[in-house]
Formats: sequence, C-alpha cells, structure tokens
Amino acid sequence: MPPRRIVIIQGHPDPRGDRFCHALARAYADAARAAGHELRFIDVATLDFPLLRTKEDWESGATPPGLRQAQADVLWANHLLVIFPLWLGTLPALLKGFFEQVLRPTIAVEGQKFPRLLTGRSARLVVTMGMPALFFRWFYGAHGVRGLERNVLGYCGIKPIRESLIGSIEGSTRHRERWLARMAALGRAGR
Repeated sequence: MPPRRIVIIQGHPDPRGDRFCHALARAYADAARAAGHELRFIDVATLDFPLLRTKEDWESGATPPGLRQAQADVLWANHLLVIFPLWLGTLPALLKGFFEQVLRPTIAVEGQKFPRLLTGRSARLVVTMGMPALFFRWFYGAHGVRGLERNVLGYCGIKPIRESLIGSIEGSTRHRERWLARMAALGRAGR
C-alpha cells in the first residue's frame, strides 16, 4: 500500500496531554511516520472556536479562523483517525462542536444536491471508556459511536469507517500496553 495522508484528530477535551487517548495517538503517529505515511495532527482541546447556535450559521456562516487549518487538514487527508473518550455514552461536546464547525455544507456536502465531498476517504474511530467495550457494543448498541459514523462522517461520504472500542481503561497496565501495540500496528498499516 502506498503511503497515506493521515490526519489524527485528538478529541479528548483535556488539553494537558496526559490522558490515555494522547498515548494512543502518539503510538499510532510514531509508527505511521516510521512507515512513511504523511501526518497532520489536530488537537481539538487546544483550538479556540465558538459553538454553532443556528442553522443559518452552520449553512452560511464563516468557518472560525481557529478552525480553517483543521478544515484544510481534513480535505488534505485520505484517512482520518479520530480518538476520543466516551462521555455520557457519546463523544465529548467539544469534539461534536468541532465537527459541526469544520464539516459545514461547503466541506461536507455541496448545497442541496448532496454530493458527498469527502468521498474517497476512510476513517478509524478509537474510543476509550470505563465500561467493558463488549457491554457498550451489545447492551447500548454503541449508539454514540454509530451516530458519529452514520450521521456525521458517513453523511459526508467517508467510508469505510472502522472502530476500535477500548473498554475498561482503568484496568491493568498490561491491557494498556496491548492497546498501544495495536495502535502502533494500525499506524504502520495506515489504517
């Protein structure tokens, strides 16, 4: 497989950078760079942008200056890696607000004709959670992740969208080390 253009979207809202989500992103990035993939990195917690409040603003408002580079990075990439913790069964509000601002109609879809402008890109969602991942998937139907897959990324034409659900993150160090190794393998493969 030829080298890929990958944008890593770090969606943990804590800007300190010491969360497990950050370690997962570093493991992926280090291995992807070593394998020859091109990378760009978006740390949502460090960006300054307002939340959208009206349909009109989403449809015809200007992208905030602090998100224009992120928008360009999404358009540049042919693979998106989105990493976030599960909060209240879904993605954190800051990450949702980021997608609302960045994936405006001029980026996600063209007017009412709906050609999906991000077609040809793939994505992987990496979601950390306190509960066992199997429980989240089967009991809750992974609804928070499904919404991002279908109603946000899929709507824009991104596919395939794969997921890595990482449960019980407060578990053993060995459990975390296995996931860091898996992320490195995914980074090398550009998946």
